[in-house]
Amino acid sequence: MNDINYYEVVRQKLTSGDIHAPKHEKVYELMKIFWDEDVIKILSYFPNAGNSVSLTELSKKSGIPKREISRTLRKAVKKKTLIKKGNKYELAPLVPGVFEAYFIARQDTEDNLKKVAKIYRYLFKNADELKIHNNKFTLFSPILPIKLNEKLIEIDESVEHKSQVLPFEVVADLINKNESFAVIPCQCRLIGELNNEPCNYASSDMGCFLVGKPAIAVVNMGYGRALSKEEAIEYLKKTEKAGLVHNASNESSSHWFICNCCPDHCGALMPMKKYGIKNIRPSNFIPKINPEICVKCKTCVKKCPMETIEYIEDKDEIVINYNKCIGCGICASNCPQNAIFMKKIRNVIPQKRNVMGNKTFDEILGELLI
Repeated sequence: MNDINYYEVVRQKLTSGDIHAPKHEKVYELMKIFWDEDVIKILSYFPNAGNSVSLTELSKKSGIPKREISRTLRKAVKKKTLIKKGNKYELAPLVPGVFEAYFIARQDTEDNLKKVAKIYRYLFKNADELKIHNNKFTLFSPILPIKLNEKLIEIDESVEHKSQVLPFEVVADLINKNESFAVIPCQCRLIGELNNEPCNYASSDMGCFLVGKPAIAVVNMGYGRALSKEEAIEYLKKTEKAGLVHNASNESSSHWFICNCCPDHCGALMPMKKYGIKNIRPSNFIPKINPEICVKCKTCVKKCPMETIEYIEDKDEIVINYNKCIGCGICASNCPQNAIFMKKIRNVIPQKRNVMGNKTFDEILGELLI
């Protein structure tokens, strides 16, 4: 009798740097939807997530013919729950990684999509208990809205002049340096819709924004919708008006993918707001209010995704709690009086590649999808 719990064996292999799959019934339930017993047995011979294994190696370890392995794993590759590069395969973290690719591709049955959506909503809502990653890892950092022009950005005297506003800090850089653009549905809001919990900020159609070759690729694969440069600019303005935060990978290299996040559904922003989990590194900017222009319309109070802005009625004053502010610039971009500007107060330059184990989130997502 074989007493090996292959799902537990594979769960332990899904660790990638600071990211891991918690030992929880919901995680096992998720894995069983992604991978049936024939698949999970083969996956038990895989190395840890982020490390590849060839068909020949798998066949030697498992005693299963290469053709049978290839046939068995085909469905997992199609559903984007497994990376395949030539004759080599890799495991990827359940989130971030498999989650995004699975709901971008949507190659599973409608029933399974709803079941998986329900589980991921549970994981996001209970992020504090499950501790999918430790507080040392920050996946995203906000980049400033396209609506902000030079008049609404100021550099503090303490910040070196040579740093100014760096390319990785503003969404306009993606527009200026690229000619190809696309949008794909937001996976976080999509799982809310599949659970009859639609977002109050925007629908899943107002989703992630891609540029360059990745934008062309997702359109060619049927996952995304192409945008002209003019349409891309208008699209980004619409997301900002809806109160969505432009979150990019927390790294200083050129961005090709940004999420447009809401605090109700985003797998990073919601746990940070609800539990204080440091999924997101605050930008180098903070909002400042010009009291001579501010008319106390309270638009910023309503729009702030972190609820850090408050109107003190007895003082007739708008107050910002900088301890919770992530410096996203949504308040400034939506102020009808242009009374809020973003001030650069620090010059934190993140590492060039923000790796989970040995790969960045962008690299993992690209390998799963392509």
